[in-house]
Amino acid sequence: MVKLPPETATNPVLAPDLAGTDARRLRSWMAAGSAAGLVGVLYDNRDRGHSRLAATLFPQITHIAYDDALRAQDADRSLATHFLFPGPVLGNASLAIRGGPQARSLPRLAMTQPDLATHKAVGYFANHLYVYPAHQDVRDGRDVLPAMLPYFAISLGSSHSDRPLVEALAMTLAAFTPETRARAEALGLIAPTLTMLLRRNLEGVTDYLSPMAHPAAISGRRLRPGAMMSAAQALTPDTLPPVVLLRVEQEDFAQEAGLDGRSERLFDTPAAVARLWRGWEGRREMVVSAAATRDPNDRDLQIHWVLISGDPERVRIAPLDPAGTRARIVVDWHDAPFRSTPTAATRSRVEIAAIAWNGAQYSAPSFVSVAFPPHQTREHEADDDGAPRLVSVDHRGSGFDPLLWSRAPWRDVAVRDDLGRLIGWRREAEGAEPLMVSPPDAGTYHLADAASEAPTLRWQPAAD
Repeated sequence: MVKLPPETATNPVLAPDLAGTDARRLRSWMAAGSAAGLVGVLYDNRDRGHSRLAATLFPQITHIAYDDALRAQDADRSLATHFLFPGPVLGNASLAIRGGPQARSLPRLAMTQPDLATHKAVGYFANHLYVYPAHQDVRDGRDVLPAMLPYFAISLGSSHSDRPLVEALAMTLAAFTPETRARAEALGLIAPTLTMLLRRNLEGVTDYLSPMAHPAAISGRRLRPGAMMSAAQALTPDTLPPVVLLRVEQEDFAQEAGLDGRSERLFDTPAAVARLWRGWEGRREMVVSAAATRDPNDRDLQIHWVLISGDPERVRIAPLDPAGTRARIVVDWHDAPFRSTPTAATRSRVEIAAIAWNGAQYSAPSFVSVAFPPHQTREHEADDDGAPRLVSVDHRGSGFDPLLWSRAPWRDVAVRDDLGRLIGWRREAEGAEPLMVSPPDAGTYHLADAASEAPTLRWQPAAD
């Protein structure tokens, strides 16, 4: 049970020795009664003090402490997934899985475990917002994340890169007017609104409906806490932005696809949908609805569908009604990893943001992600309709996430009938004569070296 110390209401909002323009402005708003401050806000450190927010920096914030029984279960470490607290929460965990085939950042852990993505969504809608470092997953011009989740912020860097974001978010939350904070808290909109304010006020953002506002990981050098605070102070209860709620109405991503017959549906959550391109098609299609989105004040909404990552020549987004509440998304195969622009990081996913405009404010982004196997080399030709049609696929590459993909020690050349339908493979493996595999699923596949950094499929031909 969480108990809020009664003295926080009389504590100053900031440490007395904290100087600077932003601190002076926040203190002046507090003195005038136009800022809510941080009374009732909780801070959750989940790395056992490795990158802890200083308790003296924001004296009104209550720091959560876990008892010995929970610490013995490691319930106070890693991703925040199983605890909901009675009030807005800001938190962080400057941790990563550093060794073995499952080495990854905490954000990538959340993206590759569907249950974790769902848990993070629950916290987001309960006014909980955490920051986790990207560690090695976004670094040196390389981004290996398979999706985007809006339910937390990712800092660019490793240990301690998360803390500047936590501090900027705390300053911003303190700058909400009392009325705006009360309404946002009651509606579960604290975390989405903070997310919007963070992204819209990043250094270099002139157009919120552009990739510049939606990096996978946020550099501390791009933070503009003063601009975030001003935008928060200007918010009113009747201009709070909504959250775009997504639902896939139609798609040709399958429950079983690829050699190993695994699902192409990585996760479906209220504000993020992710798919994995395992099948042999050269073009995929989805109809995604945001019709469940409602403005907090019943304002009319316009939904914008923005290509954040991907080749504009290979991704087509067609709104199906004037308000954009439904959209048809057509994606052609991308050779991965790729760069969306010459200066962008290499990545292996198409990313589309769905952002609502209510006439006063833009919403936080919700995301549709499509990830491609970065270790496969595929050749395509154009079919009669101009769509890419698979000619061959080489499964022998490396450098992939072993939780999502597997390799195979051969190259397959597609065999098609007179109508162009895939009916089998001409299978080529090093040191072996090519052989025909027909139909495509003849025989069985099993995973060898599943715990290695390159889990490999083995094929057992069907018995005669």
